[in-house]
Amino acid sequence: MARKPVPVYGDGMNVRDWLYVTDHAEALWLVLTKGALGETYNIGGHNEWANIHIVQLICDLIDELAPQLGGGSRKLITYVKDRAGHDRRYAIDAAKIQKELGWVPAHKFEQGIRETVRWYLDHQDWVRSVLKH
Repeated sequence: MARKPVPVYGDGMNVRDWLYVTDHAEALWLVLTKGALGETYNIGGHNEWANIHIVQLICDLIDELAPQLGGGSRKLITYVKDRAGHDRRYAIDAAKIQKELGWVPAHKFEQGIRETVRWYLDHQDWVRSVLKH
């Protein structure tokens, strides 16, 4: 939004399992209320993306949802030196929570990230208050 450089570590091809925050919160609640005492459940979205693709998607969503910013958000992507020992891929095996508690993400990630970007665009007063601290 501020049209500042968007730093991305290394080549941006580090892979993570991405999950919409509402799905994560619902999974946590399910584990707390229905999970077996003392058990551990991995929460994952079965949705692995390289970081650079997430950044590009967010840039594209900002260009679409906030055209008044002038577009071209991908041009703000700047590659920076990777952290030493930065894991190339994090993987989650979420089979247990699905099998034992019947949980799977309720939202397609693309819709969830769109709703997240929209929320931040619609709540700029909150964003500004957080950035002050």
